[in-house]
Amino acid sequence: MLGFAEDTKNDRKCYVTHGIMGHMDPKQPPIKRKPFAAILSHPFIHKVELVLPQEIYEIVKKDLFEAAEKPIYCRVILPLKALLEGEFFNEYIKRGNILMLSEGIPGVDNTYSLSEGILTLHLDKETYERAGLEGKPEGVKGKRGTKPRWIVEINLRLPSMLHGKKGFDRIVYAFKNVLTTPVTWLFHNLTTTVLDPEPLEAHFPIHKTISPRVTLDKQVKMPHLKPPTETDAAYGNDFEDHATEIQEWLALVLLESPRVNIDDKIDPFLSRYTPPGESFSNTTLVKLTWQGFLSPSWAHKTFVDILLAIPRHSWFAYCVGGFSDTWPGESKNCTILRLLDAPNEYILWEVE
Repeated sequence: MLGFAEDTKNDRKCYVTHGIMGHMDPKQPPIKRKPFAAILSHPFIHKVELVLPQEIYEIVKKDLFEAAEKPIYCRVILPLKALLEGEFFNEYIKRGNILMLSEGIPGVDNTYSLSEGILTLHLDKETYERAGLEGKPEGVKGKRGTKPRWIVEINLRLPSMLHGKKGFDRIVYAFKNVLTTPVTWLFHNLTTTVLDPEPLEAHFPIHKTISPRVTLDKQVKMPHLKPPTETDAAYGNDFEDHATEIQEWLALVLLESPRVNIDDKIDPFLSRYTPPGESFSNTTLVKLTWQGFLSPSWAHKTFVDILLAIPRHSWFAYCVGGFSDTWPGESKNCTILRLLDAPNEYILWEVE
């Protein structure tokens, strides 16, 4: 039987961009053009990884990493109704700006999130019908093997979202009578204003500080990173091959796979992988990893700081990964590679 390709309309896809960053004002860094917009497109970020040559890391580590302010987040147990009560609702949602993400397996459990004042509820059909809230179907319509699910989005910053208003009281009723189970949340406050007392402290949160985990002396076989030139008649196919091979090599570096190590002597019967290209150089790399509950604004600022601190003709790779948003555990992520000896050129891989 021939292996005919199935419908890939709803499968994950990787979009690749080769471009020029253009001028960047440090006081007003870009937010709407690539590759900066790709970082900010993540609603919540689970992991940020940076790969760069060790000699460059030694130059910038003191000012860029050791002196940098470390991101902080909290883990707290709350029922949904607590988000709409007292100072928590007024200070964090109406006046402030917070990120919240609940526990649960997407596509299986009832999960909730809060970003930019919009509370999003992912509910199974039974819970949705009992709650009596207005929503829309979620996922691929008519897909076999999946139970129907619904998504409800509530903008809590609207002027009508006040106690005593009919629509708001309907939401409060659903949270008090249907969606009553307390869940564990990840909480991140995006504002710098210090409240006394903090409304969150009444719920006994566990505070977490994210410090980068540094992997030193990673000696690898490094391929040629420069993509083929656009003047070549076969540029399209050549660039596709180059982008696929470099993305695979970067993925192995991020996984700390021994297949890219200088001294790797794996039996070719077990693995036939070799770095792409006809030749490669031996390079010592450093990998930094931030893992936890990170905001897109922090990841964007960190990327801008790295661009400004690292010498213009050096290369680095910056990978941003989100939380799982489907049942198999897939998540949105992007990888940005600034090219060697090409200060403004980059290659961007976006998986979504």
